[in-house]
Parts: sequence; C-alpha cells; structure tokens
Amino acid sequence: MKNEITSIKICGLTTVENALAVAGLGVDAIGLVFYAESPRCVTNKVAQEIVNELPPFVSKVGLFVNPSREDVLETLDLVDLNLLQFHGDEKPDFCGGFSKPYLKAISVTDGMDLVEYCRTFGEASGLLLDTFSDGARGGTGKVFNWGLVPKQLDLPIVLAGGLSPDNVSVAIDSVSPWAVDVSSGVENGQKGVKDLALVQDFINEVKNADARKFRKL
Repeated sequence: MKNEITSIKICGLTTVENALAVAGLGVDAIGLVFYAESPRCVTNKVAQEIVNELPPFVSKVGLFVNPSREDVLETLDLVDLNLLQFHGDEKPDFCGGFSKPYLKAISVTDGMDLVEYCRTFGEASGLLLDTFSDGARGGTGKVFNWGLVPKQLDLPIVLAGGLSPDNVSVAIDSVSPWAVDVSSGVENGQKGVKDLALVQDFINEVKNADARKFRKL
C-alpha cells in the first residue's frame, strides 16, 4: 500500500520543548520510547507532559520492546497515545490487546518473507521496517537493503533504519512507503535531542521526493 504524500514521524523525543518545536515544523507524528535500555527512553511522567502539551492533529506514538501487559496498561493509564509500536518479539494477540491501533516493527534481513509478516500481523495498522542489529532495537543510524522490500504489500509500510536528510529522498523513490520514521538521523550528537535544522531539512527532502511522484502521475 502506497501513499502519494509521505507521512513523517520523528521518534525519540525526550523533552516538552523539543517535542513542541519539532511538532511546529509540521511533522505528522512524534515517537516516545518506553524501553529502559534506550538512551532515548522517557518516563511515563515525562511522556505525559509531552503529550499534554502537543497541538491537535499530531499523532503520539509509544514504542515498546517486549513489555509486559501491565507495563503497557500502566503507560496508557497516564499517557494518551494514539498508536502503539512494538519492536520486540510480541505476538499478534498481544499487540492487538490494548484497544489501540499498532505498528509491528520488523528488522529486515536477507530472505525474510515480508508478505508472510503482513498475513501474520494482518490486524496491524502497518509494518515498520527497520535495520537488523544484534545490539539495538532501532536508532542504529544504519540503513538496510531497500531492495528487499516487495513492491506490493497488503499493509502500509513505515520505513525506518538510518534515514537522514541525505538519503530519505532516495529511500522514498526506492520504496514508496506510507511514512518515514527518523530518530538519530536528525540528531547532532546528543541522543534524544532533535536538531531543528536537520528536522527541517528532512521534511524538505520528503517533500521533494513527493513532488517527483506527482510529476510522474
């Protein structure tokens, strides 16, 4: 499933001020990380403060890695998330058990059957395709082989993994994802703090890629 206007998610926000500034640039969604091993992890209290200050029509996405059901419910009691994003080994029944739409993140490797993943997670709002890493669950700053993504899939694709202002336009040309998701690629040294100039450059490059798609219609 393809989108002629590519949605943009900025993930790994850690402060109210930075999140508001990023939202003000016109992104579609911001991501909050609830994974203790991530340098971009936020507490439920900080996430609640961020979400409560965000303007309308900015989606709030919560990222989890192999959480317990109680952990997710505790977060949802405090934080008004619009979408859940699961980056671990979670099964479809678990992901769909919170009365919230969800994305299932897949670490893409050679020989992986993404068509089968679409069947397995058929109730998901989409698949988030990320770079495989032995030591991290996202935020690696490394790209994967975009040629591994089939041209036709039954679920919307959110493309992640090493995206930056330097490569996101080419990535969109290659994959035509529904949305793109960036974290480290718009940071300038300090993890969890987004460089607004890089965010703006990223947005501009997405718009450039979308403009090329329209010219081809």
